[in-house]
Amino acid sequence: MRKLRIAALTSAFALIAGMASAEDIKVGVSVGEHAEIMEQVAAVAKEKGLNIDIVEFTDYVVPNQALNDGDLQANSFQHQPYLDNQIKDRGFDLVAIGKTITTPMGVYSEKLKSLDELPEGGKVALPNDPTNGGRALLLLQDKGLIKLAEGTGLVPTPLDVTENAKNLKFLELDAAQLPRALADADIAIINTNYALEAGLNPEKDAIAIEAAESPYANVIVVRTVDKDAAWAKTLVESYNSDAVKKYITEKYSGAVIPAW
Repeated sequence: MRKLRIAALTSAFALIAGMASAEDIKVGVSVGEHAEIMEQVAAVAKEKGLNIDIVEFTDYVVPNQALNDGDLQANSFQHQPYLDNQIKDRGFDLVAIGKTITTPMGVYSEKLKSLDELPEGGKVALPNDPTNGGRALLLLQDKGLIKLAEGTGLVPTPLDVTENAKNLKFLELDAAQLPRALADADIAIINTNYALEAGLNPEKDAIAIEAAESPYANVIVVRTVDKDAAWAKTLVESYNSDAVKKYITEKYSGAVIPAW
């Protein structure tokens, strides 16, 4: 009887210890595929003793500020060039600790079936933040519609356009508003998360799409002080799991691509 009691107590203490070792973190994501995928990550992480509270944002500005302020422990919504620009401009003490997905930027239109139909003086709606706006301009250059000044790297602006044969007019808008701009612009260059949220699929609906070798892989970001934390390692391992990769592949059919 005593042995049974000892065994029961040992099991109870082990359960309590396991509960005590579980950690709770808040992870900020943008709406759409980042939020959907993080739900799957949370299920994997839970089995590893990490509880993820997912906090959704509707823009690209607040998640880094919230993380830097300590309101979040991590975020997953941005690519490396955007993070680099935010750190440079705002002085955030943040660092990427793992790759997540690549979401090819696409060109959409309610008026045109190809870029060849783009008229003289056509209106082009693109993101107004430096990195995604630059990404859109690089896409236009890749498609032969404009030329950009040398040395602008990944963050050119409309002021860096040196050749513009069709005299295109650039409308710089908040990235989340671009799907709505389709009614007024000839084309809109839209990030995949906002395209999917608006019911647009990059593979089926885009009249042009970014090349597969794009440098814009998305990342998991934490405060620099937390980069070696055990929970941070668990978060990355959970995201880069076979279960999450399978979900992404089956759910998005190539519109969203695992980047690890």
